[in-house]
Amino acid sequence: MPAPLTEERDRLDRAALLDAAERLFYERGVQAVGMDEVRTVSALPLKRIYRFFPSKEELVVAVLRRRDRRWRESLAAFVERVPDPCERVLAVFDWLAEWFVEPGFRGCAWINAHGELGSSSEVVLAEVRSHKRAFHDQLAEWVRATGVAVVEPVFLLFEGAVVTAGISGDPAPARHARAAVAELLDTP
Repeated sequence: MPAPLTEERDRLDRAALLDAAERLFYERGVQAVGMDEVRTVSALPLKRIYRFFPSKEELVVAVLRRRDRRWRESLAAFVERVPDPCERVLAVFDWLAEWFVEPGFRGCAWINAHGELGSSSEVVLAEVRSHKRAFHDQLAEWVRATGVAVVEPVFLLFEGAVVTAGISGDPAPARHARAAVAELLDTP
């Protein structure tokens, strides 16, 4: 008789599953990846996978939620080390420039998921919207601290840079968006 699963084993298996699914979904797209491939890469039986997430859609949402936390925490750690409010906003685009040259960069995971599933999955659409709202609020806090009322243009420049870099494979949109934001903030 197999030993009962412990909470620690559950935590480790769930993390391995989310790691595998995130990598596969981000590299190849959600619809291009079957659950058998997730099973193979995670080294977990399908029965165990479906115990954690009864549907692929629920797995996608969990991947996006976890990625949201890590993504926004990484951005905040990078940006908040800069004391000057204007330079802090510009640091957002410096962070982008670093992200864009990471191996395997494939654009925004939430925009990608929306493009694949946004019209057919209400829960994925809700998760994408939740991420975009949370990021908008995070960015708005930094922009408002500058005293310049340019939250929406800065947000749109950020989003446009991510989409453009994801499609073109060129990191230059981060630099171009940074220069435009510097003009909006009237910062050299």
